[in-house]
Amino acid sequence: MENNIMKAMVLVGHGGIDKLIYKDVEIPTPKKGEVLIKVTATAKNNTDRKAREGLYPVDDNNKEEVTSFNMTGDNTFTFPRIQGADIVGVVEKVADDVDKNLIGQRGLVDFNIYLSQNPDLNLIPDYYGHGADGGYAEYVVVPSENFYAIPNKNLDDAQLASLGMCSYQTGFRMLNASRVKAGDKVLISGASGGVGTALIQMCKVLGAIPYALSSKDKEEELLALGAQKVIDRGELSTLKQRILEATKGENIDAVMDLVGGEYTNIFIDTMIIDMKKRDDYPRLSIAGASSHNITEVLWSKIYLYQVEIHGVSHGTKNEAKQLMQWIKEEKLKPILHATFKLSNLHEAEKYFVSRGKGYLGKIVIVPDSQWEEHGAKYSLKIENE
Repeated sequence: MENNIMKAMVLVGHGGIDKLIYKDVEIPTPKKGEVLIKVTATAKNNTDRKAREGLYPVDDNNKEEVTSFNMTGDNTFTFPRIQGADIVGVVEKVADDVDKNLIGQRGLVDFNIYLSQNPDLNLIPDYYGHGADGGYAEYVVVPSENFYAIPNKNLDDAQLASLGMCSYQTGFRMLNASRVKAGDKVLISGASGGVGTALIQMCKVLGAIPYALSSKDKEEELLALGAQKVIDRGELSTLKQRILEATKGENIDAVMDLVGGEYTNIFIDTMIIDMKKRDDYPRLSIAGASSHNITEVLWSKIYLYQVEIHGVSHGTKNEAKQLMQWIKEEKLKPILHATFKLSNLHEAEKYFVSRGKGYLGKIVIVPDSQWEEHGAKYSLKIENE
């Protein structure tokens, strides 16, 4: 904390990775109700890239516009901005009105900036790394209520970051929105990514039956994680048939859709095979569009089959509390793919975009000053050659 200066990766505008500048900035000071956290690990999320590139259009008349994630009515994503939402670290300092016993505790940050006091509602979501500075730095300031101490000694900091709220809370909201319960057959697209692997695990906690849509090379790992079956994305023309073969011809009860595009219509069709055998409405939760942002849907199919569609971005305070409890109880398994130094964030971004065979779980960014203790053992093999 020499001269009150820290290293940070600062985003200076919408665009490519050249807009991310590694530089010295001032260490923030905790204000009323806040804590200063020494960052030890921050999980990377696709939301960071999409926000940087301005890939969140909401205007039907300009579907390709460059815009930030903005549900508040005010543009909170201003520059310069330090991104990074899923933060793990140690409380270094607290404001005068905050419990001093927090100092020295290691924990995980709930990434949400809550604008409502309702613990079961989050209609205008914003988050650290977007509406306020996040964890791609040596220090970060957050409200004390967003910090959850996780003392589990068998969880390294980088592993704990891979259990971060951005993936798990989004997945939990998807499951809750679709009322997923024990015995439900749940189809999960994008199953090898952060949200996908979180969904598989949470289905098992809830007693639901997860069917994972992914590439065949991920089958062994996804089965070990708890997937009932792994269905190869393969050829779209045969996808519906292959999904139903996996369920032995039975309806999918709920779909967790992270890919969109042409896949969504196929997913809907897997839920309406035999409506007489359903005990609840077909339910579709959508929290991503990695395939394509536009899907052509027959609305008559939606309303005649009474398909429920739930859009999901962030979860609630109470969902965060439940997830933190599951982490403490070790009901969720960290899926850490690799670590990168903060100064090498450009390389991490390139790797993340081009990820393919062998990729599973989360990439975690570790400040250079914390690398030997918290990052080196999980770095990519190619970085050590």
